[in-house]
Amino acid sequence: MASDATLFSKLGRIWRHRWIDEAAVRHALPADALQRLGGRVAASERRHSGEIRLCIEAGLPMSYLWRHAPARERAVMLFGKLRVWDTAHNNGVLIYLLLAEHAIEIVADRGIHARVGEAEWAAMTQRMGAAFREGRFEDGLTQALEEISALLVEHFPLGENDVNVNELPDEPVVL
Repeated sequence: MASDATLFSKLGRIWRHRWIDEAAVRHALPADALQRLGGRVAASERRHSGEIRLCIEAGLPMSYLWRHAPARERAVMLFGKLRVWDTAHNNGVLIYLLLAEHAIEIVADRGIHARVGEAEWAAMTQRMGAAFREGRFEDGLTQALEEISALLVEHFPLGENDVNVNELPDEPVVL
């Protein structure tokens, strides 16, 4: 009986991830919202030496679903693939949103993670989740950007004459 429950759970998850597509992402975050978010990332990065990436994905690839891999595993893989780990000061941050599971993951490189406790990252994801449950995706991401920006300004401020070399694209990635 347990194997039937596991099978139904796996099939339900696969169905949910295949049902939600890029149109759902565009509904939650239309093109103009994505453009505003990219502008907010750019404005944030003019105040500190960090890099912030936003990644929104409708559903996991089948290889993740067959293995019943968690959203965190996908976020960590995208952290590497999007080269967020490859910043000069090891202070890149990825905000990953998986719509099919309403999952939110923040993956921070070792430079900023060493200065910000796990509890603070978890609190940020909870606040984003509250906004997302109300359908306020842009507001939730904007709030998270502001909070992460404040942390990066605190721990990795630019000097008076410093200019942040933009190491990564500012536009959100939609998968």
